[in-house]
Amino acid sequence: MPYGDGMSARARSEERRAEIVGAALEVIAERGYRGASLAAVAERVGLTQQGLLHHFPTKEALLVAVLRDRDRWDAVPGTPWRTELLAALVEYNAMRPAIVRTFSALLGESVTEGHPARGYFTERYTRVRESTAAVLRTEYGDRLPNGLTPERAAPLLVAVMDGLQYQWLLDPESVDMPGAFRDFLRLLGEPPA
Repeated sequence: MPYGDGMSARARSEERRAEIVGAALEVIAERGYRGASLAAVAERVGLTQQGLLHHFPTKEALLVAVLRDRDRWDAVPGTPWRTELLAALVEYNAMRPAIVRTFSALLGESVTEGHPARGYFTERYTRVRESTAAVLRTEYGDRLPNGLTPERAAPLLVAVMDGLQYQWLLDPESVDMPGAFRDFLRLLGEPPA
């Protein structure tokens, strides 16, 4: 096989994998992880289940790919995080309910023993709390105006972000997710000039 054909096949395979991950995201958003089947994902992309297994050998492997893609979409490499960027992320999430729904469904299911995403979310929350504390430390120093340390305030800020997502998903007409998050940031107090 000529070199160019191999690259083309590889590119097609990556494109197909991305299509499968997108379909898995939709199916999980609709049915949750436990209710999602490889057959349903395969059907959405016009593959047999065996064809899908060629790209992702297990349902767990597909789940990990979905979660990694979601994190890749949210990553802002090389950019110093500030609370304004967190507020912008909340606004961005308000424009992509399917992604937020999938994340929320997987997060809720992952608290059960034996769920394949439990370790992923446990590690992710450790990283998110650490990075949020760093954001708060950069903006406020060692103490926020309310007296909390960044490490004590970080889990609260993360809880507000995730809790607002659940409320917004359940009643988007009544919950202004970006506005409520900005209100919470005002409760933290103004950072020093």
